[in-house]
Amino acid sequence: MTSQASSPLATSRRLVVKIGSSILVDEARGEIRRDWLDALTDDVARLHKGNCEVVLVSSGAIRLGRTHLKLTPGPLKLEESQAAAATGQIQLAHAYQAALARHGITVAQVLLTLDDSEERRRYLNARQTMATLLGLKAVPVINENDTVATDEIRFGDNDRLGARVAEMISADTLVLLSDIDGLYTGDPRSNASARFIPEIREITPEIEAMGGSAASEMSNGGMVTKLMAGRIAMAAGCRMAIADGRAVGALGALIDGKARCSWFLPEASPLSARKKWIKGSLKTAGALTVDDGAVRALSAGKSLLPAGVTTIEGDFKRGDVVDVKDRAGRLLARGLVAYAAEDARRIAGRKSAEIERLLGFRGRDEIVHRDDLVVE
Repeated sequence: MTSQASSPLATSRRLVVKIGSSILVDEARGEIRRDWLDALTDDVARLHKGNCEVVLVSSGAIRLGRTHLKLTPGPLKLEESQAAAATGQIQLAHAYQAALARHGITVAQVLLTLDDSEERRRYLNARQTMATLLGLKAVPVINENDTVATDEIRFGDNDRLGARVAEMISADTLVLLSDIDGLYTGDPRSNASARFIPEIREITPEIEAMGGSAASEMSNGGMVTKLMAGRIAMAAGCRMAIADGRAVGALGALIDGKARCSWFLPEASPLSARKKWIKGSLKTAGALTVDDGAVRALSAGKSLLPAGVTTIEGDFKRGDVVDVKDRAGRLLARGLVAYAAEDARRIAGRKSAEIERLLGFRGRDEIVHRDDLVVE
């Protein structure tokens, strides 16, 4: 157990909380635990007041839907799971909206699949939407888009989805609230000698061997998906906690350092991990040549604006890695470009205020944002 001063959650500025179905939904009644949800949203409001942005990745739609549709107990066929998800998602979204409205917090529903986090264009669109919502002080509530997902629906991918979301928005912390308080050397429910592991700095084959299979009919996945999530989060520079979320006020106890959990601790911060990936790209898709004013701006740690770009090389797509060079051809930086090559050529050398008139849509003011830029 950690003190509040040493609790990583106490210093979090962008937090993703994954909520398991088995802790949100009363399995006997198939209904949301209202007292638990109210306590969770009280803690979210508390984090908001402390200037911490929060994203919730919530399971529970299928469990709620199967009750509403009066489906028989036991494993569901894929199409039954998808039908249950379609019905339950409405109830889930309404419950979060009502609970957070007590604190004057706006809720946004976002449905994703793993494809949305892996296909480049969809990834960038989702990332920008999420960043906009957080900038507007909303709390995105994310769930797997189970009505169109196939393989994901069968193996509790909200653990991995939570990690992908944390990676997507450069969160510094991911918390998986589940029905176990962390990682053990074995299953503590069947092995009395299983030892609790409070801190993991590397997911080794020995750590992977401690994972198990799905443990509940109502909540797909198990420790194995949490370890997969841990690997994704740590690679993105995001620390991750596995915690027992069953008690009312579980998130608050974690914030205060009063609850035990297992922490997966990365070597790098989210921003440094992202920039390390950009710098390590072996092949770039194109190049931007910039004027002397832009060279000075980049040296000062600023973003690259269209006005400073003189020449465009290559046929890159939005989100590709490009080189940034000075007039002499010297490599200055690498970064993720915010516009496809065709659009970049149309706005090169122009002021950001002219982008909408030139392209017909209002894009980003920067052609490469400083958070997506690694200066050599």
